[in-house]
Amino acid sequence: MTQPVVSPVHIRPYHPADRQAVRRICFETGFMGESAEWFWRDQRSFADMFCGWWTDHRPQSALVAELGGEVAGYLLGCDDSRLAAHEGLTLFRHLLGRGCVVRPGTAGVMWRILGDAVVDGIRRQLPLSRVWDERWPAHLHIDLLPACRGQGVGALLVRRWLTTLRQQGIAGCHLQTMTENHAAVAFFESMGFEKRGEAAPAPGFRTHDGARLHVQLMVQHLGP
Repeated sequence: MTQPVVSPVHIRPYHPADRQAVRRICFETGFMGESAEWFWRDQRSFADMFCGWWTDHRPQSALVAELGGEVAGYLLGCDDSRLAAHEGLTLFRHLLGRGCVVRPGTAGVMWRILGDAVVDGIRRQLPLSRVWDERWPAHLHIDLLPACRGQGVGALLVRRWLTTLRQQGIAGCHLQTMTENHAAVAFFESMGFEKRGEAAPAPGFRTHDGARLHVQLMVQHLGP
């Protein structure tokens, strides 16, 4: 049986012209590798929340994966997480500025985020909106379209980013992923990351059947 021909994947630095492709991929993979459209039907606000700051303020740290000449994946990172935008402020801007709290397709998730944040805050179960620890000051976000998966592309992106951090003398790197995304957790563990602390409920985020999702912090020490 003839095996399908797999196009070579090219890893390269991010260019400003890649911005729209990255934002599209962010939205199309925003629910644990699947499209976020079923619960958050506004690509602009979603992309601003989860990739906008990195493409617009830390482009020098971003990498993209090209498949057949098209951007099919990316890694966004920052070597000093104190600089990163506060997700709550970005959310608030869209709640009011774009009216996402009353828009069909976003109102449901926005009110759910607000309600969960109040309840989880009272219970002291809120995940950290911005992680800072001098032991792992850098962080990363990575997303791949399905056509780019299963070819070792994610590992190439992560290794290249970690190599850059080591060359800069950065002590360590962290990331946050959903506990329920077992494939992602296993992948990051294979790349040398370890779970740190208990997972916390993710405000507003649910599975297809309505169960809460949880955010897990993972870290890796890069020093000698």
